[in-house]
Order: sequence, then structure tokens, then C-alpha cells
Amino acid sequence: MKKLCLQADASAEGQRIDKYLAVELSDYSRSFLQKQLKEGNVTIGERAVKSSYQLSEEEEITVLIPDNKEPDIEPENIPLSILYEDEQLLVVDKPKGMVVHPSAGHYSGTLVNALLYHCKGNLSGINGVLRPGIVHRIDKDTTGALLVCKTDLAHRDLAQQLKEHSITRRYRAIVHGNLKEEEGTIEGAIGRHPTERKKMAINLKNGKPAVTHYKVLEHYKNYSYIECRLETGRTHQIRVHMSSIGHPLVGDFVYGPKKCPFPNLEGQTLHAMVLGFVHPVTKEYLEFTAPLPQYFEKLQKKLI
Repeated sequence: MKKLCLQADASAEGQRIDKYLAVELSDYSRSFLQKQLKEGNVTIGERAVKSSYQLSEEEEITVLIPDNKEPDIEPENIPLSILYEDEQLLVVDKPKGMVVHPSAGHYSGTLVNALLYHCKGNLSGINGVLRPGIVHRIDKDTTGALLVCKTDLAHRDLAQQLKEHSITRRYRAIVHGNLKEEEGTIEGAIGRHPTERKKMAINLKNGKPAVTHYKVLEHYKNYSYIECRLETGRTHQIRVHMSSIGHPLVGDFVYGPKKCPFPNLEGQTLHAMVLGFVHPVTKEYLEFTAPLPQYFEKLQKKLI
């Protein structure tokens, strides 16, 4: 049995525990978590609780995860756009609509499936069977440069660079409206939304520090083309920060308008364009650029 310990924060007050766990333990399916609740594997203190139990702030939750056979993550011959590769790592240009790694109940069609095929299984094992080689993630509908590790040595080194915020990450985005300032910095701790648990938000009490620098590259009539440079790498950081100043990303149905004026976008216009880091073995600084995807350039032509 594996034991997971969680502490409910203020935003969990009054929330059903099954809904809370579905968000906090998103690597497990809802049906799997419901089963653990039914079997008494979820406790508050020493008392097993049911799915309908309503949480209070600061309650300690223990979830026992039964030992399972490792899921069969199959290599799949899915084409990859590779920006760089050597014996230690590779940098891929992730397409729109591709999920980075499998999750419980969803084991195919992901970037990891494609990497297992391409690398013949030679990926770092630090993040376990579901996330081999994965050091950082980008959203399903975000495109662009993503770093993947083949060895544990590379993974440990690059994870430390991420922790120290020394990796260069520059994104391109199209946002609603025209920004008054040509350059700026957005600072605001990001954490779970207080009422909508699948969303992130500026959460000063329970969030983690987050800093985004932006620069306007081009003004359109009702939109702006911007570059964002990340100091930190919080979940949905650019999307949350730009929305917080009144300029959500075009196509972002979660943090922006529910109705997009360009219905074929399939998610936010966000592209991880530049990725730079110190190579874990050679100690040389490397930097790679992922070209703007076709859908992004088409939209720009419409806006000019």
C-alpha cells in the first residue's frame, strides 16, 4: 500500500471529499478514487469517510493506494517533431491537442507513448511509469518546445535548473484587447480557485509565488500579439496572469470569454517558442526555437 497525505486548505471548506480528491489526485480516475472511498481507504484522522463527506479547512486526509501492477504503457508510432536530440535528452515541438503523459484510465495517444517508441524505452525513470522522461509539462492545447530526459542524471540536473528558475522559457500568445503598457511584469501567487477546483487563480493565501514578464510585439485592432517570459512555472501561469489584468488569451474558454470569435482554434493561442538550458553533461548553454504553428500564423493573417 502507498500512503498519500493531503491537508485541506480554505478553498476546500464544505466541499465533498470525492470532488476534492478528483482534482488533487488527478493522476487517478474518479472511479478508482470512489472505489477507495467505498473500501475504507480514505480516512480523516483514523475514521474512514464516505464520498459525500464534507471537508473542513486544515483536515488531514490519508488515502491508501493499493499496490497495483504497473500499467501497460505501450510505445506508439506517433510522429514527433524533434528540435534536438543526444544520448542524454531531447527537445520536442509538441503539437496542439496532444496530452503530455498518460493518466489513470487514459494510456494511449500521449507524448509519452510516442517517446517510448522513438527512444525504444530509454527514458528517465525518476517520475515513474506514467511520466518517463518528463521534467516539465505544457497544456494539451499549448504547442511548442518541451524538454525530455533519457537518463536519470539529466533529469536530476534539469529538474534542479527548473527549481532554480534558470531555464529560459519564452512563449508567444495572442490576447484580447490592446495593452496600455508595451512591457510589464505580473506578480501574483497562483493556487487552486477557491470555488472552481479545476481552475487556478490568483490566490494570495494558498498560492505559490508566480512572476510573468510580458512584451507587446504587435498591436491588432482588438487584440495584441505578445511574448511572455516565465520566471516561475506554475500551472496555467500565463493564462491566469493575463486574464487577471483583463487580457485573457484568445481561445481560452477557461479563463477568457466562453464564446470565441474564432471557433476553430481548439483552445488557447499559446506557444512555447524558446527553451534554453545548460546541458547536464557538457555544461554548454543550449537554446532552441519552435516555429509558430500553422494555426497561429493563420490567425495572425486574419487579424492584420
